[in-house]
Amino acid sequence: MNNKFIRIYEDIADRIRTGEIEAGTLLQSELDLSESYQTSRETIRKALKMLYEEGYIQKIQGKGSIVLDIRKIDFPISGLVSFKELAKKMGHRAQTYVKVFEEQQVEQALYKKINFGLNEHVWEIRRVRKVDGEHVILDKDYISQRLVPGLSKEICNDSIYEYIEQELGLSISFAKKEILVEEPTAEDRELLDLEGFHNVVVVRSQVYLEDASQFQYTESRHRPDKFRFVDFARRR
Repeated sequence: MNNKFIRIYEDIADRIRTGEIEAGTLLQSELDLSESYQTSRETIRKALKMLYEEGYIQKIQGKGSIVLDIRKIDFPISGLVSFKELAKKMGHRAQTYVKVFEEQQVEQALYKKINFGLNEHVWEIRRVRKVDGEHVILDKDYISQRLVPGLSKEICNDSIYEYIEQELGLSISFAKKEILVEEPTAEDRELLDLEGFHNVVVVRSQVYLEDASQFQYTESRHRPDKFRFVDFARRR
């Protein structure tokens, strides 16, 4: 059948997700896989191509296909990377759902939290990120309407950073970040698949444009088993 390669892809992907095929190991050769699944090598190549595109394997010249560690997603601590950019590495394993998109005026309680001017108008955004069928990130954003005009729910569902850089022609420059471990809130428990976890990893960021204007305050709340935060350090 024409869709046999999809069934093979799903079988191998499931075995990688469950750990039956361990990260760092080489998959069987195309010949061995074709014998195991009793199909042609062309069908196996299609399945392997799909596994590669979805971020399950990496092809290494002269060696074959090595299984990637998909249990945790690497988030660079010092870099400014959008979720869309990370999601490209995962193919269709990652999806975004916009739960809240509203205009809001900064009042006293919010002013103390997000570091925007009192009475400034902001976009309030809540987005849930789904990876491998589970809701594992809740992103809570406040973005200046003055600096980022014309935002829409559709843009938020795609990429806010892409809109800022490509449509508005602005340069995103730097961020101040704080990483904490907290107990889940009622909102976390409602929107995330916490699977019995009693903590979430929270990254709070103030993000600035090239002229040092803060355009975004974001609070990204992560289920702890799916992510690792990485950086490169050099002794000076």
